[in-house]
Amino acid sequence: MYAVNDSNFEDIAIRLFRFQAENSPVYNRYLQNLKVNPFKIEKIEQIPFLPISFFKTQSIQTGSWTPEVEFSSSGTTGSLTSRHAVADLNFYLRHAEKTFEQFYGKLQQYHILALLPAYLERKGSSLIAMMDHFIKKSGSEHSGFYLYNHDELVQKMEVLKSSSRKILVWGVSFALLDLAEHFEVDLSNAIVMETGGMKGRRQELTRQELHTFLNQRFNTAVIHSEYGMTELMSQAYSTGNGYYQIPPWMKVVIREINDPFCYVRNKSGGVNVVDLANFHSCAFIETQDLGKITEAGELEILGRIDNSDIRGCNLLVE
Repeated sequence: MYAVNDSNFEDIAIRLFRFQAENSPVYNRYLQNLKVNPFKIEKIEQIPFLPISFFKTQSIQTGSWTPEVEFSSSGTTGSLTSRHAVADLNFYLRHAEKTFEQFYGKLQQYHILALLPAYLERKGSSLIAMMDHFIKKSGSEHSGFYLYNHDELVQKMEVLKSSSRKILVWGVSFALLDLAEHFEVDLSNAIVMETGGMKGRRQELTRQELHTFLNQRFNTAVIHSEYGMTELMSQAYSTGNGYYQIPPWMKVVIREINDPFCYVRNKSGGVNVVDLANFHSCAFIETQDLGKITEAGELEILGRIDNSDIRGCNLLVE
């Protein structure tokens, strides 16, 4: 899969679409209801994307296999959460590692400090599985998870200031905000990665407001961001400008808000994701995120589509 590039992406995607259209019972029924003949689909823009809400009520699998693990979204109290059956946990972890290293280099270069309360307190988080793998792969005795123990985290960052390794502080948005409100700490030599997730705990901020405040309190020039979701296998990363770089095995197309089968260019709309790593479930997902593609081919997330369900890692107003 890592040989995917611009020249062969569409061909691979079309072949995968036809395979999933035939071998995924849920996707197959969805396409039948739309009266779509998979063998008449020749371009990505002709593919009907599966609404992400199906993951809340259906088991989305291509072929017959027993899940090794099931990831679930965090959501809010009382809300119906998405569930993503994963055939091979090791593949997910290695793929997440490959995606991260595509943009940031080897994990062994980092001390990784993960500030992920709430996610640590529940089962089935794909983010926790990914971060646990990253922490282990870093090989650093200083890497680890932090719950609400901000004092310990601040002390650890002070100890690591003189380290030859890079420091990566990876946190859910509300936890980074809590840390910044209680401590003014110098993280100018660290990468601060926020992964969304206000979770209705705090007054909503725009991402720009959040990043501006974090930069002031942490003495950083930029705040990095990760864009991922339970229903996908791949992630996109922003290195601080608010625009997400998309790995070669992932593609985003933008749809009209009021017409899911009409695609737009150079304007905002609903985000549809092709994730070739999702070959065991469904690689063609219609999200409820609002976004646009820049001239440089990067993804800008603008928020949530009106009246869509609030999903755990994306509870951040844009």
